[in-house]
Amino acid sequence: MEKEIISSRQFTIITLLYSIGTAILIIPASIAKDVKQDAWIVATVGVLLSLLLVKLFVSLGKKTPNLTFVEANEKILGKFFGKFTSIGFIILTFLSAGELLYFIGIFMKTEVMPETPTTAFALLFSLIIIFATYLGIEIFARSAEILFPLFMFIFIVFVVCISPEIKIENIQPVFEASSKSILLSIFTFMSIFSFPMVVLLMIFPSVVNVQKSAQKGFYIGAIVGGIVLIIIIALSILVLGASNTSQRAFPSYALAQRISIGNFLQRIEIIMAFMWITSIYIRTFIYFYASVIGIAQILKIKDHRPLILPLGMIFIVLSQIVHPNIVHSNNYNKEIWPIFSSVFAIFLPLLLLFVAKLRKIKGQETESQSKSENTS
Repeated sequence: MEKEIISSRQFTIITLLYSIGTAILIIPASIAKDVKQDAWIVATVGVLLSLLLVKLFVSLGKKTPNLTFVEANEKILGKFFGKFTSIGFIILTFLSAGELLYFIGIFMKTEVMPETPTTAFALLFSLIIIFATYLGIEIFARSAEILFPLFMFIFIVFVVCISPEIKIENIQPVFEASSKSILLSIFTFMSIFSFPMVVLLMIFPSVVNVQKSAQKGFYIGAIVGGIVLIIIIALSILVLGASNTSQRAFPSYALAQRISIGNFLQRIEIIMAFMWITSIYIRTFIYFYASVIGIAQILKIKDHRPLILPLGMIFIVLSQIVHPNIVHSNNYNKEIWPIFSSVFAIFLPLLLLFVAKLRKIKGQETESQSKSENTS
C-alpha cells in the first residue's frame, strides 16, 4: 500500500482535539470529588507536567522517525520482547476504544435521548469510526481540519454565554485540599489528559511530512488542549460550585444547560454537545486506528484493511461489556486506568529510550523534510 502522509498542521489539530477527548466530559467531576474548588489548580499543574511527557514522546519519536510505536518496540527491544510489549499496547488501545464507545452511548442516553438504548448510539458511532479507518489517516486528518474551527467557535460562544453565571466565591478558599489529595488528583488528571498521548506515536512522526514542525505541533496541541480543559474545569467550579460539579456525571454538559440569554436563547446544550462528540470522535478514531495498524504490523500484514470490519464488530461488542454501569466506569478510571496507562505512557518509553541509547540507535533526519507540507 502507498504510505499515507499528513501535514504537521493537521497533526497539531489532531493532538489538540485528541488531548481533550473524553476529559472534557469526565475530568471536572473526577477531580472536584477529591480537591473541590482547587480542581483548576490541579489541572494547571497537570498541564505543565504533561509537557515533560510530551518531551519524552518527542525524544522517542526522534530515535525512530520512520517507524510507528509498535515497529519501534520491535526494533529497539528485539522481536520477542518487542512483540510482547506491543501486544500489551494494542490491548490498551483496543480496550480504550471500546470504553470511549461506551461513553458515547451512556452520554447520549443519560443526557439527550433517554428512551434510546445505548447499543443504537454505539452502533451508529462505530460505523463512522470504522468507515473513517477504512478511508485512512489522510481523510481523517482532513475531517479534523474541518471540525476544528467549528469546535473552537462553539467553545468561544460557550465561554462567553456562560460567563454571566460565574460566582467568584465558588472557588474560595483556595489551596484548601491536602497535599496528598492534590498530588493524587494531578496524577489522575494526567492519566486522562496526557498519558493517552503515547498512542499518537503510532502516527508521530512516521506519517507527518515535516517532522520538526510536527514536534512543535505536539507541544502546541497539548498546551492549547490543556488550556481548553483548564477553562472548562474552572467554569464548572465557578458556575456549578465544587459539590455540584463532583456529583454530576457530565458536569460540563450541565454547565451548557445553564446558558440563558435574556430568557430568549435557552436549551442550546445540544449544540454545545458538538464539542464533546468531536473530541471523542478524534480520540476514538486514533485508538481504533492504532489497534488496527498495530495488529497488522505485529502480524506482518501489508494491507490492514481486511482487519477493519472484524475488529470493528468486536469493538461494538466490547463497548457493551467493558463497563456494566457508570459506577464501574468511574472506579476503573480512578483506580486501574492510571496505573495501567502509566506502564505504557511513562515506563515503556523510558525503557525504549534507555535501550536505544545502550544499543546506540540514533534517528536520522528524514526525507520528509523535503516533502510539501501541504501534501494533503
